[in-house]
Amino acid sequence: MHELEGHGGRGGEHGGPLVIPVSITISILAVLVAAVTLLGHRAHTEELLLQGQAMNQWAYYQAKNGRMNTDQAIADLLSVVATVDKEKTEDVRAKYHKEVERYTEDKDEISEKATELQKERDLYQRRADHFDAGEGILEFALIICSLTLLTNKKLFWFSGIAIGVIGVAVALTGFLVRV
Repeated sequence: MHELEGHGGRGGEHGGPLVIPVSITISILAVLVAAVTLLGHRAHTEELLLQGQAMNQWAYYQAKNGRMNTDQAIADLLSVVATVDKEKTEDVRAKYHKEVERYTEDKDEISEKATELQKERDLYQRRADHFDAGEGILEFALIICSLTLLTNKKLFWFSGIAIGVIGVAVALTGFLVRV
């Protein structure tokens, strides 16, 4: 304050009673932008991790499906070809048929897990969208508030505060998103 008084009571070209409260408001908005940005980044990171896990599950599903199809083809082939040892051929065919059944069960479990991972990924994607929207609105509020320092008009300050409240509300809805 003493430095401000030493310059004729003005902190620069646009000093006045609004400088300190508007500066504090801008600082608070900047902290909120940083916090919401962090939440958005974490949600996007989780989304990407879940996407990778889901893709791995689907690749595993495809591998099981390929093995199942190969074993099914062998079992089918053994049931139609003429062999010398019918009993041994039937044992081998039964073994491959059993493997086909096991792969079918495994595929169902893998498919369910992959689908669950995709649903969870979608949840984080929707959360991230809310955080991103809140971040954008808060940045806009910060800009509107800063116009107060240039124009000395309270309307910009109050508008920036109102827009900031909306930005926080939008960001908070990210926590309300459920599957």
